[in-house]
Amino acid sequence: MRATLRWAQADFRAHRGEALFVVLASAGVIASLLLAGALFGYAANPWQRVFNQSQGAHIWLHTRAGADTDAKALAAVDGVAALSGPYRTAATTVESRGARAGVTLRAADVEPPQTGRPLVAAGSWLARPDPGDTSAGPATGSVVLETSVARALWAEPGDTVRVTGPDGAPHLLRVSGTADAAEPRYQPGGAAGIGWVLPATLDEIARADTGQSVGLRLEDPDDTDFIVQRAVTVLGADRVAEVTKWQQARAEAGGDDRLLGTVFAVFGVGALLAAALAASGAVGARVRGQLRDIAVLKAIGFTPGQVTRGFLVQHLAFALLGVALGTTAIALLGARIPGRIGEAAAVWQDLPGHTALMIGIPGGAVLLIAASTGLSAWRAGRVPPVPVARAALPSAAPMTALGKRALGMRVPPALVLGWRAAFPRRGRTLVPVARLALPLVLITVALVAWSTLDQFRSSPAQVGLAAALTVRSEQPAGPSDAELEETLATVPDVAAVHPGAEMAALVPGQTGTITLRGLGTARQPYPSAVVEGRAVAGPDEAVAGQGLLDLLGVRVGDWVRMTVGGRPQILHLVGRTIEPESGGRVITTTLDALRERDPRLRPAFHALELRKGADPRAVSGALATAAGATLEIRETPNPADRLEPARGVIGALIAVLALIGLIELLTLIGTGVRDRGRDLLALKAIGLTPRQIGAMIVTAAGLTALVSALVGTTVGVLSGSWLVDTQGASSGIGAGIAQPPPLPVLLTVIVGAVLGAVAAAALPATRTARRRLADSLSETL
Repeated sequence: MRATLRWAQADFRAHRGEALFVVLASAGVIASLLLAGALFGYAANPWQRVFNQSQGAHIWLHTRAGADTDAKALAAVDGVAALSGPYRTAATTVESRGARAGVTLRAADVEPPQTGRPLVAAGSWLARPDPGDTSAGPATGSVVLETSVARALWAEPGDTVRVTGPDGAPHLLRVSGTADAAEPRYQPGGAAGIGWVLPATLDEIARADTGQSVGLRLEDPDDTDFIVQRAVTVLGADRVAEVTKWQQARAEAGGDDRLLGTVFAVFGVGALLAAALAASGAVGARVRGQLRDIAVLKAIGFTPGQVTRGFLVQHLAFALLGVALGTTAIALLGARIPGRIGEAAAVWQDLPGHTALMIGIPGGAVLLIAASTGLSAWRAGRVPPVPVARAALPSAAPMTALGKRALGMRVPPALVLGWRAAFPRRGRTLVPVARLALPLVLITVALVAWSTLDQFRSSPAQVGLAAALTVRSEQPAGPSDAELEETLATVPDVAAVHPGAEMAALVPGQTGTITLRGLGTARQPYPSAVVEGRAVAGPDEAVAGQGLLDLLGVRVGDWVRMTVGGRPQILHLVGRTIEPESGGRVITTTLDALRERDPRLRPAFHALELRKGADPRAVSGALATAAGATLEIRETPNPADRLEPARGVIGALIAVLALIGLIELLTLIGTGVRDRGRDLLALKAIGLTPRQIGAMIVTAAGLTALVSALVGTTVGVLSGSWLVDTQGASSGIGAGIAQPPPLPVLLTVIVGAVLGAVAAAALPATRTARRRLADSLSETL
């Protein structure tokens, strides 16, 4: 063992450059994996991220109008770490661009609180009004809206909204900003949204009819239910109107994380595998570069076991050093990286699972590197002690007839020899191509996810979102259905108006409910996104989402019986649609089919198709002007709104994967130059110029990258589409939502990989071309 350690120390001194490359490669791989883990946590836990950054409250208590809260008594409850508030509140209705939403206004100071602090996402926080400032126009104050309710109202910083207080008097407020809060989101027809105003503004809107809200941040979140009981007892059950807990808010936000969590989990496994292959490739390249030293050790009496143990101990030490450097660098400097990556690294430290990933990712990488190093060390132990054996064997396959013909046709020798060097034998060709293609596969999968999100924005009709707006008449004595449809059709940019109605229906056996939707008429059916079967074309026909098919265990072509209002409804399923609402548990037919069961059925809403390029906000404003205050206008919810934070994360992941691919590329180039060192000297001896030899090395690297890019993008498109469609089917939306990246984007990936390989090979090619014309012992072994 002593001899093995002394040889390992001497080998390290003799090959410090190679050892430094192995350590830095391992450190870069671990740093890339940890940054990927930080990005996963940043994107897949948006609610937890907001909760940690805002020092969110675990419990929110909302009192009735006129009731006060005893802040001192609440702060004295065992287990309460801090309070947020209390804040005076008032229930209001906010209108903007024809949209209407219930909003609970809170009186807040110009300085956001430390506990339960809203995180400003756009615009600015509240500021004291300047008497000389006339930029607000007729608005009498400002408001900061929570992000979800601002999105429902199409409200942006600088807009003016109409606020109706408890007394029915209207007030105009200017939106100074939007903010994220770790509280239940606004839901149309359900939970009210949140808005923050200055105390003077709240006094103008609701002088007497105000309640109070107070947030409690706990020392132990597991004590939530117990402390809720204690807090309600302290305040008095008759004073408390509502209690919201952090589990409720997290559960409502958790549905948005399912797709991200699945996609990012696949990225994590693939990135770990690619990183381990890159690090192990660097180790294997170093072993192959020391075959002469191994042969000398065998000649002086080292056993195969000693050689194996020596390489294993040495490279495990390098791997552990590299892992330690990479982990320390991310822990200390990760938050200082500019952009989304640095923000993710800073927030990641407070997210659940941070410690486990900081230990598990480096530990898993070390185990994979150890396994591959053990294989390389075992091969090193089998190296024969006769140096001439390797020199006597051909290092590459003989020149093919096609190659000879190409040289005879005056094809540049660098191109022919570069092709021969890049693809010497089938086995030696597949391994480097596969290793370099893996990061490109993951990059292409990320681009598939990006393109799918773009499709929800650019082509919503293809993913079941043909109607951009939904209009409901709020006045019972308002216009008739025909008059309303005529009014809606006269608004510019409205392409079609589809009357509709929704109701809950009991499934066979009455074990659950589904949504039965009548939308469009027999003369003008609604353009559902049918991906299997066909659209509705006759009476008693319907289409359904994947969630409903899975729930009932039926297929396209079956007849489905359900109960609506105590009456049976039997429909024939003729197609499967992309259905992003209600988990896909929706069956859609025409309104005429529902009227056969209930002739008095009136449309509950109208879905509006807009002309291509029309702005839903402008159309909403035109509708509000044309119909007055008799309509409630809502934008159709788009799943892409909830997944919008994933765009930046996907871009950062592509950068991390590109770094892993660069490490793999450098290893492959170095290995190729070393393995073909004797051939390169022979080519120089027969008359090739240094420029031709350098061009041959660059050509070989470029061709290898080209084939890897073609394989990686092809496999990435297929696997990425399968992954997105599989997740869509499991979530109830349905398969068929995957959108491959456009061809120019794929070509950009391929060209970028080839140019990167050419740039990375330029320096090794220049150094190799300048070597002396000497076939030394180091080149023959």
